[in-house]
Amino acid sequence: MKPHIASLINAISLIVLSLWAYFASTSPSLTALIPTVVGVILLCCNRGLKKQNKVIAHVVVVLTFLIIIGLIRPLMGALNENKILGIFRVGLMILSSVVALITFINSFIKARRGL
Repeated sequence: MKPHIASLINAISLIVLSLWAYFASTSPSLTALIPTVVGVILLCCNRGLKKQNKVIAHVVVVLTFLIIIGLIRPLMGALNENKILGIFRVGLMILSSVVALITFINSFIKARRGL
């Protein structure tokens, strides 16, 4: 998979799933929209990523890594409260972010080797 496609899928996943979590909550918190903001930023960076802009690629990697770290606490909260839908949503956001991060790392390795 190409990095810009992985990032696009991840951005859409972050936006859709976090909006779902926000609007489905009985007591929504603005912090639930953090993945939405990150997803929008990733969408804005997608064109530069497709053009293989190295600075944008590194920004996308850092944001993706930070969102993975940031989603660990909501996952733990959903696990502790046995919220199946919450576990599903946050788990999917983490999974899409991890897949995107692995794709970026593989792309950097290939570029470094000159493949």
